[in-house]
Amino acid sequence: MPNNVPPKEELRRDIGVTGIVALGLGTAIGVSVYSVLAPATQLAGVAMIVSMLLAMIPMMVYAIIYGFMGAAVPVTGASYEWPRRFVHPFLGFIISWLRIAGSTSAVIVLTMVLVSYAGAFVALPLKPTMFGLLVFVLVVNLLGVSAAAKSQGVMLVILLGTCALFAFGSVPSIEVSNFTPFASHGVAGVFAAVPLLISLFLGIESATEVGGEVKNPARSIPLGIAISIVLTAVVYLMVAIAALGVLGPEKLGASSAPLLDAGIAAFGPAGRYLIVASAVVAIGSSINATFIIMSRFLYAMAREGMLPSPLAKVSGKHDVPLAAILCAFVLCCIGLFLPENLVFLFLAVNIPTILKYSATCLAAVGLLRKRPDLYEAARFRPAKGMIYALAVAGVGLGILIIVAGWSADWRPYALLLAWAFIGCLYYLIIGRRPGAKAEPAVSLASE
Repeated sequence: MPNNVPPKEELRRDIGVTGIVALGLGTAIGVSVYSVLAPATQLAGVAMIVSMLLAMIPMMVYAIIYGFMGAAVPVTGASYEWPRRFVHPFLGFIISWLRIAGSTSAVIVLTMVLVSYAGAFVALPLKPTMFGLLVFVLVVNLLGVSAAAKSQGVMLVILLGTCALFAFGSVPSIEVSNFTPFASHGVAGVFAAVPLLISLFLGIESATEVGGEVKNPARSIPLGIAISIVLTAVVYLMVAIAALGVLGPEKLGASSAPLLDAGIAAFGPAGRYLIVASAVVAIGSSINATFIIMSRFLYAMAREGMLPSPLAKVSGKHDVPLAAILCAFVLCCIGLFLPENLVFLFLAVNIPTILKYSATCLAAVGLLRKRPDLYEAARFRPAKGMIYALAVAGVGLGILIIVAGWSADWRPYALLLAWAFIGCLYYLIIGRRPGAKAEPAVSLASE
């Protein structure tokens, strides 16, 4: 592998605050909301609403860290670049290497569930339809990040509209008695539901991965993340309250398709079409956002010589990382052969994601120590003591979340350990090991 990647064209800065919000919500509001409410209600009863608010706490910690890092060092492939620059090159590599498996699993689980929901209208062959969806996402991304972000924006408008229609349209069918008793499973039940509901908020920071393609990133990234987390919380709370009020905790907890059942109960047969349409748009948006991010961290790794240099080439009239996009497509096609078990796939997605969050927390500490000038130049910069405290909390929360998932299914852990071992061999034997390479200057004023 060559030690020096030839100079490339710069990626275009085409994404504004709206695009950041669309990417964040598009990643976060996906398959989980259509499936996780039932088991969470089984554990916590109506107080699942409190569990949902508690589940926001880890993501608020991570959101502040990501907002600061996105303002201080806006780069494409941030989850690779930040640990590489401010902790150690190997940490950046192994986090992104694990995310190759995690992102592949994410696209597969999302396309699988999307086909299942679309199957409510017409019978579809699973794997061929999943492949067709991957081809469609590939074409959208080849048109440039601006086109991909605009498609996210369109899907976001449809998603928010259908969620609002469900929430407000369900009001006449809501029974106040369904909210009592409130904490039927006690405090223990409230906390037991939190790990499940954390998955609702994963991905809210996604737009930081395309920081090198964001207009005025020092302002846009923190603002976009803040808007994303508020809108996500509002959407989830509205939907959860409506579903509980219509079905009650017993029926909601026992449902295999909680929002679908709530939609039918509130709107009759038309509710089926409303919820399926909402699910298709939400999950489709998540597929597109995940694919964008996956191609960008492949591009970032190749740009630093950690993956073959052709993946770092920016080409075409839309200035896209063509080879990285095609590589992401091929990896997702290989992922079609993964097991179809949802627990397995969700864990394979969530473990690398939580590790990414923890690595970013460490990178924030490293930035404060190595580059205080970047901290001072950042337009969004919490107090240093607050950043240190949040970083420690973020790492601790990440460890707890990862450990908690072991009892559900050990196989994703084994798969990821094997993939990490292959990555270590690649790093030591095939890939080059760059030294503590000084990061390029970041001129916030010019961005």
